[in-house]
Amino acid sequence: MTSHPRQSRRNGVALPVRSLFRRTLGSVQARGKDRSNPVLNILRLIIAGSAAGVLAAAVALPAVGGAGMSTKSAVEGLNLKPENLDEPPLPERTELLDANGKKIAWFYFENRQSVPLGKVAPIMRTALISIEDFRFYQHGPIDVEGTARALMKNFTSGGVTQGGSSITQQYVKQVLVNKAETPEEYQAAIAPTISRKLTELRYAMAIEKKYTKDQILEKYLNIAYFGAGAHGIQAAAKRFFDKPASELDLAEAATLAGAVQNPARTDPNVDSESRKRLLERRNVVLDRMAQIGKITPKEAAEAKKEKLGYKDIKMSGGCESSKFPYFCLYVQYEILNNEDFGKNQDERRKLLQRGGMQIKTTIDPKMQAAAEKAIKKYVGSKDKPVASQAMIVPGTGEIKAMAASRKFGGSKKNNEMSYNIVADAAHGGGRGFQQGSTAKVYTLAAALEEGMKYSDGFPAPSGYKAGSYSSFKNCEGENVGDPSHTVRNSSEGGGGFKTLQTGTWGSVNTFFVKLSQEVGLCKVVKMAKRLGVKRADGQKLSEVETFTLGVNEVDPVTIANSYAVFAARGKYCKPLAITEITDRNGATKQYEPKCSQVLDEDVADAVNGILEGVFTKGTMTGVGGIGRDAAGKTGTTDNYMSAWFAGYTPNLASAVSLGDPRGTSAHKLIGITIGGTYYPYVYGASISGRIWKDSMISALKGVEPRHFTAVDKSRFGGCTDNCAPKPKKKRDDRRGDRGPFDIFDPGNRDWPGDGDRPAWEGRGDNGRPGGWRGRG
Repeated sequence: MTSHPRQSRRNGVALPVRSLFRRTLGSVQARGKDRSNPVLNILRLIIAGSAAGVLAAAVALPAVGGAGMSTKSAVEGLNLKPENLDEPPLPERTELLDANGKKIAWFYFENRQSVPLGKVAPIMRTALISIEDFRFYQHGPIDVEGTARALMKNFTSGGVTQGGSSITQQYVKQVLVNKAETPEEYQAAIAPTISRKLTELRYAMAIEKKYTKDQILEKYLNIAYFGAGAHGIQAAAKRFFDKPASELDLAEAATLAGAVQNPARTDPNVDSESRKRLLERRNVVLDRMAQIGKITPKEAAEAKKEKLGYKDIKMSGGCESSKFPYFCLYVQYEILNNEDFGKNQDERRKLLQRGGMQIKTTIDPKMQAAAEKAIKKYVGSKDKPVASQAMIVPGTGEIKAMAASRKFGGSKKNNEMSYNIVADAAHGGGRGFQQGSTAKVYTLAAALEEGMKYSDGFPAPSGYKAGSYSSFKNCEGENVGDPSHTVRNSSEGGGGFKTLQTGTWGSVNTFFVKLSQEVGLCKVVKMAKRLGVKRADGQKLSEVETFTLGVNEVDPVTIANSYAVFAARGKYCKPLAITEITDRNGATKQYEPKCSQVLDEDVADAVNGILEGVFTKGTMTGVGGIGRDAAGKTGTTDNYMSAWFAGYTPNLASAVSLGDPRGTSAHKLIGITIGGTYYPYVYGASISGRIWKDSMISALKGVEPRHFTAVDKSRFGGCTDNCAPKPKKKRDDRRGDRGPFDIFDPGNRDWPGDGDRPAWEGRGDNGRPGGWRGRG
């Protein structure tokens, strides 16, 4: 029968350890009072050590040899044998790096950055050993002499109330504390009981066999808690003194060596009394170092004259502390949503906070700065509407910038954003804003794919009704829409006969609703999906007759990436934020772009050819281009609830949104002051287009311009059956003879109607619009 750890046996009867101590010690004393007898001294230590809950017996046993069966029985009854300790990896902080390899954020459960012993100042090692375990390199799993001093006090208290633990024992305790997953496990790891100490000592025996003394010291320095949220010597050195552990001086080393005894009591962040206690503790360490000859009394006295020197360096952690918080959030959710990093989000969060990874990302500080500067120019951080922007590389999907006009954080007083407004809900975002007319390009692409040509078109009245319930069908084959609903043009786009070119340049609502009806609503929806379009809230896209007008709420990352497909000549790439991850053991994994061809190259080129005209003949004419090949589309939603601009060059795609997160229906962009400027109405070009222009010019500075591929005129030039009518000739009264009719440039979005009624009357014999009114 095996005895309980807190019991031994005498004559086959289990006895409490305290009783064992009294009886055995009494018998020893009765047999002789010779304190100089080494065997009797060792025996007393064995018995007292057993009672106090330390493993003095394990060290003394070889010297006792065959001193007597009663001693051996006491030792064996305590099961004083090495026991292997499970040592899970220490929680290490994960670092985020930008595209240039510079740190931009940290995630941690405990602020720790483990370092090898060689990167810890020798004086730091000396200070710690001097105060905690000055015979560390001479003794085994425990320090017999140091332990003996604490034995009797611990015995009389019935528990462990006084120190005496070796550095090895302290390391064991810290491992058990770090392993604790529940409050019960944590309490068991720190309980002042004899059984817990015995368990620690068995583990310590195994640790001493497994590692060298230097290895044990290194492990202890990296696991120890120093107070002020600093775990491990490197984090403590930076937190307390703003320097690495390798550069600590005598006074600083003594301070940190003193802090490990009771970090809660000497935490300098708590109050002045705690700092006073830490200073006193530092001086105790200095005195001890002088006492055992590690430093001179003069050196100790000089160091004691120094002030505490606590720097209180804030420990940046999490995305709120990052220079690029919105991008940081995106990366964080990329890890949390990816099953490659754990079975569930709890496991993935632990890996992120404790895994000690280095995550290299795609963020480009130069492009990020360009976006931030442009946004700040037009929208203030205190404004209620929020501008946000994403920049993405066509052909790779690499996210180069994610910026917003408001700072990220939880302070309503400071008008901060508490979620990722640049991204979708899956990446920490919200509902997004209605896309508006930037969605029209998906209908344009579908029409070109179906075989329509640049000059194909039809009349676009100021108001348009579907006509019947069967006019629009979703991808389930269901009738959608209300035939009694009238779609009207905004003040940006007037009516009249419109082609794919002029209808796009003028962003004519009625033209695009009619175009999506002709092409087929489902084909338009499928085109958008192929380009990666999805709702910001993760719900299914709303497949209604006004889909082309941008009724779905989306986010800048999604829209920028969908436009990047045109820039990449039809190649879709999943948004990419992480390029490389190095784990705590140095193993590295590369993350390559995930791309596929989703659109014919010629069709993409044709879209580019039309969208280039938006800057010269369309809704961005007043803003202008960026001095290199560029294409894009404005997006003003119905009733001015949000405003967008999305555009691209062959090098870079970007989307800018503007809206009020309090609710766009109740807080429209009408009669509003933004960035110190009053706007009666905010269009896509008013603010978003200007942010896009300024940021793209700056972001692409120094980048060699690339050109769009020329449009295949044989495939997309001219028109099919829906051609624009040829203007009639009339007499030129000024010349007195028949002169040329005033031919209006199809690029003029005001030609030839007035925006209130159709500019055509009747049809000719060929079925084309006829009877043009002209303009005088």
